[in-house]
Amino acid sequence: MTTLLDSPARISVSPHVLNAISDEECNLAVWERTAEPALRALLEASPKDVRFAAPLTELRPHLIDELAQAGYPDTDERSALIEDIVALADRYGAIMELDALSVRLAIVTTDSCRKFHADYVKARLITTYVGTGTQWIDAEDAARVAEDAAPQNIKTLAAGDVGLFKGKLWTQSPAIHRSPPITGTGERRLMLVLDPARAG
Repeated sequence: MTTLLDSPARISVSPHVLNAISDEECNLAVWERTAEPALRALLEASPKDVRFAAPLTELRPHLIDELAQAGYPDTDERSALIEDIVALADRYGAIMELDALSVRLAIVTTDSCRKFHADYVKARLITTYVGTGTQWIDAEDAARVAEDAAPQNIKTLAAGDVGLFKGKLWTQSPAIHRSPPITGTGERRLMLVLDPARAG
C-alpha cells in the first residue's frame, strides 16, 4: 500500500515507491524496510567516514577498497553492507538515469545538518543503517519554518528506511528535512547518502 501525504510524499513497504520521485507532485519517496541489527557491530571498530565518486559499474570494488581503508572489519556484516549499498545505488542510478554517483557513508555523533533545509541537488537518497533516521516535515510545516516558526509535526524515518528527497535543482517545492538532534545522547548513527556525481 502506498500513502500520499500532503508534503506531498509517497510511502510504501515496496521498493518500487522510489520511482514515484519522478512524479511532478511528489518531492519525497520513502521505502519502509526493516533495519539489520547486526550492522551495529561495524561501529565497534570505530571506522572512519567514507566519501568517493565512482561509475556505477565500478562501485562494488570501490566500496570494498574504501571500507577496508576506513577501518571497517572484514566480516559478514561488512559484506552485507556493501551489497545493500550496491543494490540501492543500482536502483537510484536507474531512477535518476545516472552512470556515476557520489557515495558518503558517515558515522554521525553530533547535530550535523540540524536545521531544516532542502538539498542543492536534483534528488538525494538517504538511509540510516544504525540509529535515528532523517527527519522531515510536510508543506505546512515547511511554510512555518520559512517564517522562523517551529514545525508542529516532525516525522522521522526509521532505521533501515530509504528516503529519496527531491532537491532544489529539480523543483521549487523540494523536500525539507534535517538530521535528528542527538548531541549529548551518546548515539552513533551510520548513515548513507547517495548523490549524482559532480561534473569534473
